[in-house]
Amino acid sequence: MTDSRPLPELLWEISSQGRSKPHLPRHSAGDGAGPPVDLLRDSAPNLPEVSELEVVRHFTRLSQANFAIDTHFYPLGSCTMKYNPKVNERAASASGFIRHHPLEPEELSQGSLELMWRLQDLLERISGFRRVSLQPAAGAQGELSGVLMIRRYHADRGDGGRTKMLIPDSAHGTNPASVAMAGFDAVQIPSDQDGNADLEAVKAACGDDVAGIMITNPNTLGLFEAHIREIIDVVHECGGLVYGDGANLNAILGVLRPADLDIDVMHFNLHKTFSTPHGGGGPGAGPVGAGPRLADYLPGPIVVSGEKDDGYRFEMPAQSIGRVKSFHGNFGVLVRAFTYILMHGGEGLRAIAENAVLNANYLRARLAESLPTAYRRSCMHEFVTSGKIGEVETMDVAKRLLDYGYHAPTVYFPLIVKDALMIEPTEGETRETLDAFADALIAIVAEAGENPDVLHEAPHALPIRRLDEVKAARELVLCYRPS
Repeated sequence: MTDSRPLPELLWEISSQGRSKPHLPRHSAGDGAGPPVDLLRDSAPNLPEVSELEVVRHFTRLSQANFAIDTHFYPLGSCTMKYNPKVNERAASASGFIRHHPLEPEELSQGSLELMWRLQDLLERISGFRRVSLQPAAGAQGELSGVLMIRRYHADRGDGGRTKMLIPDSAHGTNPASVAMAGFDAVQIPSDQDGNADLEAVKAACGDDVAGIMITNPNTLGLFEAHIREIIDVVHECGGLVYGDGANLNAILGVLRPADLDIDVMHFNLHKTFSTPHGGGGPGAGPVGAGPRLADYLPGPIVVSGEKDDGYRFEMPAQSIGRVKSFHGNFGVLVRAFTYILMHGGEGLRAIAENAVLNANYLRARLAESLPTAYRRSCMHEFVTSGKIGEVETMDVAKRLLDYGYHAPTVYFPLIVKDALMIEPTEGETRETLDAFADALIAIVAEAGENPDVLHEAPHALPIRRLDEVKAARELVLCYRPS
């Protein structure tokens, strides 16, 4: 278990008048270059007066109070909170990239354009799609782009009666929102007894009013869709298109190319599969790849290579849905992904998926007696169990894990498993780490039977005890007010 440490004092609380005075450099822009007078402050800001050493210690202690991938195991299913090599940061921080403005002309942007062109090519080869756009800045924006492409495809064919999009109940959580924003009606497809999207339900739902299906494979249960080829064929036969949610690409990387299943369009979570730190909501990138039916509808611009050494330039696909982001994508994330892919190569990318699947199945087997999975199948990169143990709730288990030094897995998702606890170890963890985590969960399950109040009141060993999360969401305190 972790040692209980006091919460770092707030800087205002250790402030002492006259202890420090900030020295800010004078700007060199000349008189009159500052903000208008009416925007100037009437009084000095209320800043703490502390020494430089106290500031350093304060923020260092704060960082050590956090759970982080650099210090703790993060079994965070569905988010792939994997190790992010530091060399990616070095590459993304190269001066030629960080000082390059996206409005500079193409002839002065050849290095950045070449990197984007090469990344497009790598993603095309990894996925099998005909063409890739790097435009979308997040997975959810990639989803929306794909659905808008499907809508435009049907509109161009005068097929405006296709108003429904099929979505399995094991799909990624943002799918229904993307469908609604694009003007479609979401039709839920139930899971069968084995955790697959129900093939017979897909057949029953398909008709000339169906625009397509959004399907996550592997799904959010951590299971490979056993009927994926049949489902895709059924949707295509009724005139619909297939959107593949690429959130779980980490499980099949280098093993299966999504386009080989005849998926029409799919987004890539570069920040998940190809390694950018994205805790707390960002940053992200959600490039979109498309097959022959939809390649001309991709958002743009897309980087193309000129003929006869003319260099690289931007080009809009012939029937593009247009821009979905200002400028040309989330460039820093693109650099990190490019670096990550080049470092691993083809064999390394396949090893990522194989080890992610191996680690998940090892952990699933270790926990089989204490926390059996909802579906008794071999999993892919993650698995879902239930944290409900007698009078102990899933949230109690999650909070107790903090005492053992582990960030909690995803809780209460997917919704089709009651009291869900979704565990994803990723490919980078050692057997010793997995064993220690399994031992902690087994011990917590034992505690739940012997003394459930230990879990009800957890965490015990952290600077802050259990918070009222509902109250925190409804009664926000956004800034510190010194007393």
